[in-house]
Amino acid sequence: MKLKKGISVLLALVLLVLCAVPAFSADTAAPAAKPLTDDDFLTAKGANLVNRRGEKVRLKGVNLGAWMIWEDWLNPYEQASDHEEVLSILTERFGEEKAYELMNIYMDNFITDWDLDNIKAMGFNCVRVPFWFRNFYYDDNGRKILDKNGDWDFSRLDWVVNGCRERGLYVILDMHGAVGYQSDAPHSGKGNSVGLYADTEQGERYRALTDELWTAIASRFKGNPAVAMYDLLNEPMCDVPESGIRRRINNEMIYTRLYKTVRAADPDHAITLECIWTAAALPHKAVKGWTNVVYQVHFYQNSDFIFSLFVFLTRLYYLGTPMLMGEFYPHKQTTWNNCFKTMEQANFNWMLWTYKATGHGMWSSDWCLFGSKDGFWRAKVKTDSFEEIAEKWGEKQQTQIGFQDSGHYDKDVRAHL
Repeated sequence: MKLKKGISVLLALVLLVLCAVPAFSADTAAPAAKPLTDDDFLTAKGANLVNRRGEKVRLKGVNLGAWMIWEDWLNPYEQASDHEEVLSILTERFGEEKAYELMNIYMDNFITDWDLDNIKAMGFNCVRVPFWFRNFYYDDNGRKILDKNGDWDFSRLDWVVNGCRERGLYVILDMHGAVGYQSDAPHSGKGNSVGLYADTEQGERYRALTDELWTAIASRFKGNPAVAMYDLLNEPMCDVPESGIRRRINNEMIYTRLYKTVRAADPDHAITLECIWTAAALPHKAVKGWTNVVYQVHFYQNSDFIFSLFVFLTRLYYLGTPMLMGEFYPHKQTTWNNCFKTMEQANFNWMLWTYKATGHGMWSSDWCLFGSKDGFWRAKVKTDSFEEIAEKWGEKQQTQIGFQDSGHYDKDVRAHL
């Protein structure tokens, strides 16, 4: 009881400190009504993101989860535990070319121009785009996926960035699954396979390929005002116990390296680094000499009190750095209203997890704005024919055909945009 009272006092003190910090003004954050121009290019300034007109911009958006990288509870497949296993099974059954053809059929339908128009019409001003290395490499040995001209194929990222720019939407490019995998969690593309940090020749090969991929992406989008920031690694070391070793790996061996890699290719775009679950998992930017950075957390807390406490402590700890809630939803006893109210008070940018998802109950779940309709199709990757999988991953995956509004946008989200 004394502990809870003490925490309450601490939270009150944090609120008093934050009241003295210049907060974002909603009057300067109206969603862009026309294509983004060079004047809309964002940089970090103090605790805010600022465009070249000197206006503060607060990002309020959605993740495009389950699109370019898959998870079994979000995506319409079964008989496999993660995205890597899906590809492995399909390749063994149909060959590499046909396996990727199926994956592309799905991605062509899951997010379309209709969705970008819809996200804009709903009032969001940003999307976070999770992707993994297998969107660009056939394997973890660096064999590149090429387009019809023989160039490294980045056409899907080009499509979403260009489409968002035309609609006045910003894009956060999120390396959700690095070569070798940055966590044991299956949402990196393969479960129980963290190898990015290995102090071995193979581990160094993984890091070199991740450098190569980030260099190509940063070089490609250098100067593009639609790209809000580069998200270096999603939830690094997730599902690995918190420790000094974890911090050393994240801060020294990986983040320092990738920061330098991206900066060498693109000195101007903001970079976001993830603290993930704790308020003090990253060093202060001045200690590392990092500039134009945004710190990011993903809070799935069990109560409004704990959610608010974590948000305000993180804000206080990184007082002079822009903060991004890269993923969240009202987990368990947490409420939508408290999440939004707390992030508004603490001047957080935020991205809902996620825009749409396929699974039982997703049509009403807090996890998404659009869920698969009752009776949705799920491909059996080991036993369905190529044609059956192609049909299940085709037009049925378009939002306006196979999904329904979960109700959370009108009820819980709209008023906070």
